[in-house]
Amino acid sequence: MSHHCHGESCEHDHEDAPGSGEQFLLYSRIDRDNVRCLNEAEPDAGKSTIKPWNERMDNTKFVESDADEQMILFVPFTGSVKLRSICLRTDRGDQAPSTMKVFINRDDVDFDVAETYTPVQTWELVEGSDDVLEYATRITKFTNVRNITLFFPENFGGDTSIIRFVGFKGEWTEIKRDPIITVYEANANPADHKIPGGENKMDHSIQ
Repeated sequence: MSHHCHGESCEHDHEDAPGSGEQFLLYSRIDRDNVRCLNEAEPDAGKSTIKPWNERMDNTKFVESDADEQMILFVPFTGSVKLRSICLRTDRGDQAPSTMKVFINRDDVDFDVAETYTPVQTWELVEGSDDVLEYATRITKFTNVRNITLFFPENFGGDTSIIRFVGFKGEWTEIKRDPIITVYEANANPADHKIPGGENKMDHSIQ
């Protein structure tokens, strides 16, 4: 199944070629245990949208919103990501989200925050498609992404919203912890380094 790219800097990866769809996908770099969704009708349903590429057309796993059409999906990565695009497969009808707003590197985004703060980027989503659609990022704003929050504020008229697949394309870099730096004494204090039996001898120090 082919997919379509939407955005300012869309780059086609010829996804129809066998295996090429996985070239830049970040599925294995997502901390899937800590993915969470706000306003999901079924617990942990949001996690089920984070699928391997070969399961992108699986309709048995999806998330549907609960009280209204809005949803928030928080996705942490296991390292630092240069994010090139977001891949979505939603619903063909009026339950498809019509807008996506994205925040990065913050884990406090609830509906109040999402409605109050300016997102890093906003997309108007395509209506009436059953394909995986790829939305290109403004790459300069997504060069050091450790987590991402997708806010879907509205849909095309349905009472609830449905999302079937969420994927990310980009480049992953391991986050290395700062090394432990040991400071060695350059000029020892003679009083701290007494020579056994030599208390009355000449002091020795490193010059």
